[in-house]
Amino acid sequence: MKKKKIFEGKILSLSVYEGVIEGRKVKREMIEHRGAAAMLAFDENDKLILVKQHRYPHGYVLEIPAGTLEKQEDPLKCAYRELEEETGYRAKKMSPLITYYPSIGYNTEVIHCFVASGLKKIADLSLDDDEILSVVKIDIKKLLGMIKTGKIQDSKTICAVLTYAAKKKIF
Repeated sequence: MKKKKIFEGKILSLSVYEGVIEGRKVKREMIEHRGAAAMLAFDENDKLILVKQHRYPHGYVLEIPAGTLEKQEDPLKCAYRELEEETGYRAKKMSPLITYYPSIGYNTEVIHCFVASGLKKIADLSLDDDEILSVVKIDIKKLLGMIKTGKIQDSKTICAVLTYAAKKKIF
C-alpha cells in the first residue's frame, strides 16, 4: 500500500493508503496512533480508582486511568507511569487483562488494559498542562450498574470492567 501523510499532530496523524487487495483498488483513510495503556486499579478497600476527566467536546467523563504510549514505549511501562501520574498511586503488579482496537476500521490505536494490584499512595497527581481531572473511587458492582444504564460510555472502561467481571464471574 502506498502511504500519503495528510496531517501530523502531537498524539495522532492522518494518512491515506492506496493499493490493491485481492485484485481490487482500495483507498483507506487511517488515523495513526501509538496506542495506549489503561488500568483497572483496586485500592486497599477493593474500590476501583477512576478519574473524572474533562474530554472535549463531551465534558467530564468518568473513566479508568489511561494514557498514550510514548514513542517505542512498552505498554506495561506506560501503565505503571500513567497510574502514578493520574492518580498518585504506585502498583506493585500489573497483570494483562485485554488488548483491543477501539475503532478498527479507520484507526491504528490499540489499547492495552491491565489490572493493577498492590497499590500504595505515593504522591499527588502529576498532570500534563492540558489535563483536567480528579480521582474518584467506586465499587465495581456500582460501576457495572453505571455501564448497564449508559452512564459510563468510555470504551476502555467498559471493555476492561466487563472483561474483568466476566473472568471473575461478578455479574
